[in-house]
Amino acid sequence: MGQFRDHARSYSARAAAYSVDLDHLAEGHTPPVMIITCSDARLVPALITGSRPGDLLELRTHGGTVPRFDPEDPSGEASTIEFAVEGLRIADIIVCGHSHCEAVNSAIPDRRESPSRTTGDITAAGHWHVVQQLDVLSDYPCVAPRLIDGTLRLHAWFHEVDTGATLQHRPGANAFLPL
Repeated sequence: MGQFRDHARSYSARAAAYSVDLDHLAEGHTPPVMIITCSDARLVPALITGSRPGDLLELRTHGGTVPRFDPEDPSGEASTIEFAVEGLRIADIIVCGHSHCEAVNSAIPDRRESPSRTTGDITAAGHWHVVQQLDVLSDYPCVAPRLIDGTLRLHAWFHEVDTGATLQHRPGANAFLPL
């Protein structure tokens, strides 16, 4: 815990060393991109994307799951998505899954029940999960009209924890390929 406290104490000095204008950040933020990803500690969106403070709005959930929109019972995730799309007018949303995801792995049958389950099956399940989250997201009432008018784009990414590679879904190829 001590290292985290030390880094928190030295944040302003480190920000200055990287030319991060804290006064400018205090005036507000207008990130062009939102990333929805898993809350797994091994996944660090700012490190993967090379973003700086104010560049990337992050929404982290268990498994990177986007809950279905329910006007009768809006979730915190739905409120964050609505704020990003309508309030901040972000232009792109990335849904980023990852390998070795416990949430996705727990959703597929256990090896004892399905001994033929392979690493390829687990990866395919992870890819499918990410694409499914885009489908859910595209049904949000704040998202759908912006997709139609072309002012919002959705992207499906998959980060491989063990290699550091990030892949992007290519709908025409129906595959995840290197960025």
